[in-house]
This record gives sequence, C-alpha cells and structure tokens, in this order.
Amino acid sequence: MDIPLPSRAALKAQAKRLRAAMNEAGTPCTHSQALETVARQWGARDWNTLHARAQDEGQHSYHPGQRVSGRYLGHRFAGFVKSARLMPNGRHALTLRFDDAIDVVASRHFSAWRKQVNCVVDQRGRTLRTTSNGQPHVVIHDAWSGK
Repeated sequence: MDIPLPSRAALKAQAKRLRAAMNEAGTPCTHSQALETVARQWGARDWNTLHARAQDEGQHSYHPGQRVSGRYLGHRFAGFVKSARLMPNGRHALTLRFDDAIDVVASRHFSAWRKQVNCVVDQRGRTLRTTSNGQPHVVIHDAWSGK
C-alpha cells in the first residue's frame, strides 16, 4: 500500500520538527539539511524533487456540522459531518450522518440500512479502503459550510 504524500506545508513542518529534534539532541542541523533528509525519507532524490511531487494544501478540511454529499458503497448520499479529526498525512477521520438511510446490501432477500458511518478520507475526500471492485467505500464530492 502506498502512503499518500503529505502537502508541501506538512512536509515543511516535518523538516522543522526534525531540525528542532536534532538540534535539541546536540546534533547541529540546518533547515536545508532537514529538508533534504525529509526528501530522502519520502523516497525523493532531493528537496526540489519532493517539492515538485507534493501538492499544495489538501483540497478539503472537514469540521463538525459541515454539509457533505457523495457516494457510500456506490450509493449517493447527502448529510453532515458529525465528528472530524485531523490525522497524519492530511487524512481526516470522520463520522458521517446521512440525511436518509442507505441500504448497503445488494440482495433482494434482506436489507442492512446505514444512517451513519465512520471513515478515514484522504485529501481528495476518498477512503483508502475499497470494495471488491476497487471503488473507495466513501467518496465525498461536495463539502460546504453548514452555516
């Protein structure tokens, strides 16, 4: 599994923390050295290469009460963010509350309705977990202020 590359701001913050830790430990480290070290940790030849690969700040930032819409297991939904927690690499742990319950079973013989789900989405609003056909469990298309 590939780990998504953090935003440029997150990479710079990582270098800043590295520099502070090294200097605190008595090993002098310049900001430039810290940037180059972070680049190598992420598999890049140098900082310029990593900087070119990284994106600007993530597209979405989620907060409780925010209205969202998208797809859950292939079914359209609209609802709101019940809880949100920022995680490493710009991901968000979310609890989504749907306006209308979604039947997540494809069978005609029984149903399993979901009104609320927990998920972890990346900067694009997609879960890393996928269905058997490779589609993300959750894809958030639109996020707007709930105010």
